[in-house]
Amino acid sequence: MKKRKLGLVLSFALAAGTILGACGSSEENEKGSSSEGNKEESFTVAMVTDVGGVDDKSFNQSAWEGIKAFGEDNGLEEGKGGYTYLQSQSDADYATNLNNLTRQKFNLVFGVGAMMHDAIAEIAEQQKDSQFSIIDSEVEADNVASIMFKEQESGFLAGVVAANATKGDTVGFIGGMELPVIERFEAGFIAGVRAVNPDIKVESNYSGAFDKAELGQSIASKMYASGIDVIFHAAGGTGNGLFKEARDLKGKDPERELWAIGVDADQSAEGVVGDHNIILTSAMKRVDVAVQDIATKAKDGNFPGGETTVYGLDEDGVTLAPINEEFAGKAEVETQVNEWIEKIKSGEVTPPQSVEEAKAFTAE
Repeated sequence: MKKRKLGLVLSFALAAGTILGACGSSEENEKGSSSEGNKEESFTVAMVTDVGGVDDKSFNQSAWEGIKAFGEDNGLEEGKGGYTYLQSQSDADYATNLNNLTRQKFNLVFGVGAMMHDAIAEIAEQQKDSQFSIIDSEVEADNVASIMFKEQESGFLAGVVAANATKGDTVGFIGGMELPVIERFEAGFIAGVRAVNPDIKVESNYSGAFDKAELGQSIASKMYASGIDVIFHAAGGTGNGLFKEARDLKGKDPERELWAIGVDADQSAEGVVGDHNIILTSAMKRVDVAVQDIATKAKDGNFPGGETTVYGLDEDGVTLAPINEEFAGKAEVETQVNEWIEKIKSGEVTPPQSVEEAKAFTAE
């Protein structure tokens, strides 16, 4: 009998040990080893592109570069549990993609572009415990950080360069959709042109899309055919059509002087044709800088939810890409650009945000 009781006691003890061991293993699996635990504690980020796509060589691509830089700086791997993106093929994908990333438990999800305003507002309302950030629009919600830029400042600098480069009396502007963000680029460009020479006109044409390169090429073709020799675009992937038309024309006649001005990122790589490059410069919008900044603040517990953060020249949020070495007046114009930068930073000059104001702009 004693032996039987002792056997039972040992059995219960072993069983209890097994159960406790299993619990301990379960807890360890949940927490992981010290390295795995760090992964779980990592602050994860993701983004949803607009229809332009992550490889648009412009706005979305710049945002993705910011996401990747944040991930690399914080030891994250691409994919679930680190950093990633979902690409939208149409407007209907925005809310679905945002929801998918939220359900995958990413700590912060970015919506790239003003066209995502309604989708961000909808999902943020549904997922109040999640953090979101929208670029180029403002959503009034405590769990949404809004990011805006002073596109008029970089547009202004592009206008200064364009006015110096043109040999005619008209330069061109190609916009994507008629949104405030694009109007700011256009307004700044018009004002920059006028600051150099108020007699130079700006012909503007909107394609109505950010992902239609064929429309961009068609508009550019008509502008170049009319004698315009410098065209600035703020049209996302549609602007690739501008570059193609300029490259084609330069390829047919290498001696012809014509230029294209890029946007959002330094798009000079898109201008190579033989020994030449048709990209004069680019009005850069440092979406990558803004994304890294907001992600870092959120990681550090300082998520600016319910606030709008605006990035301009002072915050390194906008700038001008290097001017093409082939442009004969490069050195002189660089000096001009630097002078205008200082005037804008000091508040002496304030580039207008509306086209109406830009058309009446005077530098004095």
